[in-house]
Amino acid sequence: MKNSLNVNPPRIDMGLLFLRLAGSLLLLYVHGLPKIFHFSEELTRIEDPFGMGPYMSLIPAIIAEVICPLFIIAGVFTRLACLPIIGVLLVAMLVVHADWSIAEGQFGWLLLIIFGTLALTGPGRWRMASGGITEVSRGAG
Repeated sequence: MKNSLNVNPPRIDMGLLFLRLAGSLLLLYVHGLPKIFHFSEELTRIEDPFGMGPYMSLIPAIIAEVICPLFIIAGVFTRLACLPIIGVLLVAMLVVHADWSIAEGQFGWLLLIIFGTLALTGPGRWRMASGGITEVSRGAG
């Protein structure tokens, strides 16, 4: 008798690939790349919720919104790469924009759902390897 919990249809891996690509590209485009391309301007605008100074507030945001999505897109260290993103989003939603309604913060909450899901599930079987995109066994993550 087959254990249905061990069955992993290809559509699940396709869904995880879509989630990785869509969430990461959206985060990069909307938040990450503007911080890189307009670094000096961002230093004057970024919130400093913990009093560390704008530079020390901007660098973790850039790591979470530029470097981590690249790892997630590639499917490398996916669960680990989701953690800084989740941390920055939680600070943004619960500290910096605590006065926002759910409607005002829906983009942030949806990103939390996406990257929280990926932190729980891992990247799926389809990810980058030295030879290009590869399918790996389900146990790796």
